[in-house]
Amino acid sequence: MTNLFVADDKMQRCAWSASAPDFLRYHDEEWGYPVGDDIRLFEKICLESFQSGLSWRTILDKRENFRAAFAGFDFDKMAQFGQADVERLLQDKGIIRHRGKIEAVINNAARAQELRAEAGSLAAFFWSFEPKPEDLPAPQTASTSADSVALSKALKKRGWKFVGPTTAFAFMQAMGLINDHAIGCFCRDKAAAARAAFNPAKPGASPKP
Repeated sequence: MTNLFVADDKMQRCAWSASAPDFLRYHDEEWGYPVGDDIRLFEKICLESFQSGLSWRTILDKRENFRAAFAGFDFDKMAQFGQADVERLLQDKGIIRHRGKIEAVINNAARAQELRAEAGSLAAFFWSFEPKPEDLPAPQTASTSADSVALSKALKKRGWKFVGPTTAFAFMQAMGLINDHAIGCFCRDKAAAARAAFNPAKPGASPKP
Protein backbone atom coordinates (compact mmCIF):
# COMPACT_ATOMS: atom_id res chain seq x y z
CA MET A 1 0.00 0.00 0.00
CA THR A 2 1.39 3.38 -0.98
CA ASN A 3 0.34 5.06 2.27
CA LEU A 4 2.46 2.68 4.38
CA PHE A 5 6.12 1.91 4.76
CA VAL A 6 7.99 -0.74 6.74
CA ALA A 7 10.75 0.55 8.99
CA ASP A 8 13.83 -1.33 10.20
CA ASP A 9 11.81 -2.78 13.06
CA LYS A 10 9.52 -4.44 10.47
CA MET A 11 6.50 -2.44 11.69
CA GLN A 12 4.15 -0.79 9.20
CA ARG A 13 3.77 2.96 9.59
CA CYS A 14 2.18 5.89 7.78
CA ALA A 15 4.33 6.60 4.75
CA TRP A 16 4.88 10.26 5.68
CA SER A 17 6.86 9.22 8.77
CA ALA A 18 9.71 8.11 6.50
CA SER A 19 10.11 11.61 5.05
CA ALA A 20 12.56 12.95 7.65
CA PRO A 21 14.68 11.50 10.50
CA ASP A 22 12.67 13.18 13.27
CA PHE A 23 9.32 12.16 11.82
CA LEU A 24 9.50 8.54 12.97
CA ARG A 25 9.55 9.38 16.68
CA TYR A 26 6.99 12.16 16.24
CA HIS A 27 4.70 9.75 14.41
CA ASP A 28 5.10 6.93 16.93
CA GLU A 29 4.91 8.96 20.15
CA GLU A 30 2.86 12.09 19.47
CA TRP A 31 0.83 12.35 16.29
CA GLY A 32 -2.78 11.28 16.64
CA TYR A 33 -2.76 10.61 20.39
CA PRO A 34 -5.35 12.59 22.38
CA VAL A 35 -4.19 15.70 24.23
CA GLY A 36 -6.09 17.46 27.00
CA ASP A 37 -3.37 19.80 28.25
CA ASP A 38 -4.15 23.43 27.44
CA ILE A 39 -0.52 24.46 26.94
CA ARG A 40 0.15 21.61 24.52
CA LEU A 41 -3.04 22.37 22.62
CA PHE A 42 -2.15 26.03 22.37
CA GLU A 43 1.40 25.24 21.31
CA LYS A 44 0.20 22.99 18.54
CA ILE A 45 -2.29 25.40 17.06
CA CYS A 46 0.40 28.10 17.13
CA LEU A 47 2.90 25.85 15.38
CA GLU A 48 0.30 24.86 12.80
CA SER A 49 -0.25 28.57 12.17
CA PHE A 50 3.47 29.03 11.61
CA GLN A 51 3.49 26.03 9.28
CA SER A 52 1.01 27.67 6.90
CA GLY A 53 2.71 27.65 3.50
CA LEU A 54 5.68 25.66 4.84
CA SER A 55 6.51 22.03 5.62
CA TRP A 56 6.00 20.44 9.03
CA ARG A 57 9.65 19.34 8.91
CA THR A 58 10.70 22.99 9.02
CA ILE A 59 8.56 23.60 12.10
CA LEU A 60 9.49 20.39 13.90
CA ASP A 61 13.19 21.13 13.41
CA LYS A 62 12.66 24.50 15.09
CA ARG A 63 10.17 23.44 17.76
CA GLU A 64 12.53 23.83 20.72
CA ASN A 65 13.53 27.26 19.44
CA PHE A 66 9.88 28.23 19.22
CA ARG A 67 9.30 27.04 22.78
CA ALA A 68 12.20 29.12 24.05
CA ALA A 69 11.11 32.19 22.11
CA PHE A 70 7.44 32.00 23.10
CA ALA A 71 7.71 31.30 26.84
CA GLY A 72 6.96 27.61 26.43
CA PHE A 73 3.66 28.62 24.79
CA ASP A 74 2.27 29.59 28.18
CA PHE A 75 -0.51 31.76 26.81
CA ASP A 76 -0.83 33.73 30.04
CA LYS A 77 2.77 34.86 29.59
CA MET A 78 2.46 35.34 25.84
CA ALA A 79 -0.60 37.54 26.28
CA GLN A 80 1.70 40.06 27.97
CA PHE A 81 3.99 40.30 24.92
CA GLY A 82 4.17 43.74 23.35
CA GLN A 83 5.74 45.42 20.36
CA ALA A 84 9.23 45.04 21.79
CA ASP A 85 8.69 41.29 21.87
CA VAL A 86 7.53 41.31 18.27
CA GLU A 87 10.73 43.09 17.24
CA ARG A 88 12.80 40.68 19.35
CA LEU A 89 11.17 37.69 17.70
CA LEU A 90 11.71 39.12 14.24
CA GLN A 91 15.44 39.01 14.97
CA ASP A 92 15.37 35.41 16.24
CA LYS A 93 16.96 33.22 13.57
CA GLY A 94 15.79 30.08 15.34
CA ILE A 95 12.12 30.59 14.44
CA ILE A 96 10.05 31.60 11.42
CA ARG A 97 10.47 35.37 11.25
CA HIS A 98 7.10 36.26 9.75
CA ARG A 99 5.61 39.38 11.31
CA GLY A 100 2.01 38.44 10.54
CA LYS A 101 2.32 34.99 12.10
CA ILE A 102 4.20 36.29 15.14
CA GLU A 103 1.58 38.95 15.78
CA ALA A 104 -1.18 36.41 15.17
CA VAL A 105 -0.02 33.94 17.82
CA ILE A 106 0.48 36.75 20.35
CA ASN A 107 -3.05 37.89 19.60
CA ASN A 108 -4.23 34.30 19.93
CA ALA A 109 -2.71 34.05 23.41
CA ALA A 110 -5.10 36.71 24.66
CA ARG A 111 -7.94 35.02 22.81
CA ALA A 112 -6.96 31.74 24.50
CA GLN A 113 -7.36 33.40 27.89
CA GLU A 114 -10.84 34.53 26.86
CA LEU A 115 -11.66 31.05 25.56
CA ARG A 116 -10.59 29.47 28.84
CA ALA A 117 -12.85 31.89 30.72
CA GLU A 118 -15.72 31.01 28.38
CA ALA A 119 -15.34 27.23 28.20
CA GLY A 120 -13.45 26.37 31.38
CA SER A 121 -10.44 25.12 29.44
CA LEU A 122 -9.09 25.06 25.91
CA ALA A 123 -9.49 21.29 26.00
CA ALA A 124 -13.22 21.60 26.67
CA PHE A 125 -13.61 23.91 23.70
CA PHE A 126 -11.48 22.01 21.20
CA TRP A 127 -12.83 18.58 22.11
CA SER A 128 -16.37 19.81 21.59
CA PHE A 129 -15.45 19.66 17.88
CA GLU A 130 -14.46 15.99 17.94
CA PRO A 131 -16.11 14.50 14.84
CA LYS A 132 -18.52 11.61 14.94
CA PRO A 133 -16.90 8.48 13.46
CA GLU A 134 -19.43 8.36 10.63
CA ASP A 135 -18.50 11.91 9.61
CA LEU A 136 -14.80 11.17 9.13
CA PRO A 137 -13.20 10.84 5.70
CA ALA A 138 -11.05 7.79 5.00
CA PRO A 139 -7.65 8.14 6.71
CA GLN A 140 -5.25 10.57 5.04
CA THR A 141 -7.56 11.40 2.14
CA ALA A 142 -8.54 14.94 3.16
CA SER A 143 -6.95 18.20 4.29
CA THR A 144 -10.16 19.72 5.65
CA SER A 145 -13.47 18.46 7.01
CA ALA A 146 -16.82 19.87 8.02
CA ASP A 147 -15.63 19.84 11.63
CA SER A 148 -12.36 21.63 10.85
CA VAL A 149 -14.34 24.27 8.96
CA ALA A 150 -16.63 24.65 11.98
CA LEU A 151 -13.66 24.91 14.37
CA SER A 152 -11.98 27.49 12.16
CA LYS A 153 -15.14 29.58 11.98
CA ALA A 154 -15.65 29.38 15.75
CA LEU A 155 -12.09 30.51 16.44
CA LYS A 156 -12.22 33.34 13.91
CA LYS A 157 -15.53 34.48 15.39
CA ARG A 158 -13.67 34.83 18.69
CA GLY A 159 -10.86 36.87 17.13
CA TRP A 160 -8.24 34.19 16.48
CA LYS A 161 -5.95 34.63 13.46
CA PHE A 162 -4.16 32.25 11.07
CA VAL A 163 -6.56 29.43 11.94
CA GLY A 164 -8.06 28.41 8.62
CA PRO A 165 -9.80 25.06 8.00
CA THR A 166 -6.60 23.33 6.82
CA THR A 167 -4.70 24.52 9.89
CA ALA A 168 -7.60 23.37 12.08
CA PHE A 169 -7.67 19.95 10.40
CA ALA A 170 -3.92 19.42 10.86
CA PHE A 171 -4.34 20.41 14.50
CA MET A 172 -7.18 17.90 14.93
CA GLN A 173 -5.09 15.13 13.34
CA ALA A 174 -2.08 15.81 15.54
CA MET A 175 -3.94 16.28 18.82
CA GLY A 176 -5.99 13.12 18.48
CA LEU A 177 -9.41 14.62 17.83
CA ILE A 178 -9.41 12.26 14.89
CA ASN A 179 -7.41 9.08 14.32
CA ASP A 180 -5.91 9.62 10.89
CA HIS A 181 -3.20 6.98 11.05
CA ALA A 182 -3.32 4.91 7.89
CA ILE A 183 -5.16 1.60 7.82
CA GLY A 184 -2.46 -0.96 8.61
CA CYS A 185 -0.22 1.44 10.54
CA PHE A 186 0.61 -0.13 13.90
CA CYS A 187 -0.06 3.18 15.62
CA ARG A 188 -3.67 3.28 14.47
CA ASP A 189 -4.79 0.74 17.08
CA LYS A 190 -2.63 2.40 19.76
CA ALA A 191 -4.18 5.78 19.01
CA ALA A 192 -7.68 4.26 19.04
CA ALA A 193 -7.06 2.72 22.47
CA ALA A 194 -5.71 6.01 23.80
CA ARG A 195 -8.75 7.84 22.46
CA ALA A 196 -11.12 5.30 24.00
CA ALA A 197 -9.51 5.82 27.41
CA PHE A 198 -9.34 9.60 27.07
CA ASN A 199 -11.76 11.83 28.97
CA PRO A 200 -10.82 15.52 28.71
CA ALA A 201 -11.78 17.62 31.70
CA LYS A 202 -14.73 19.77 30.77
CA PRO A 203 -15.48 22.26 33.54
CA GLY A 204 -18.45 24.38 32.62
CA ALA A 205 -20.68 24.10 29.58
CA SER A 206 -19.06 23.52 26.21
CA PRO A 207 -19.42 26.64 24.09
CA LYS A 208 -21.36 26.57 20.87
CA PRO A 209 -19.72 27.50 17.56
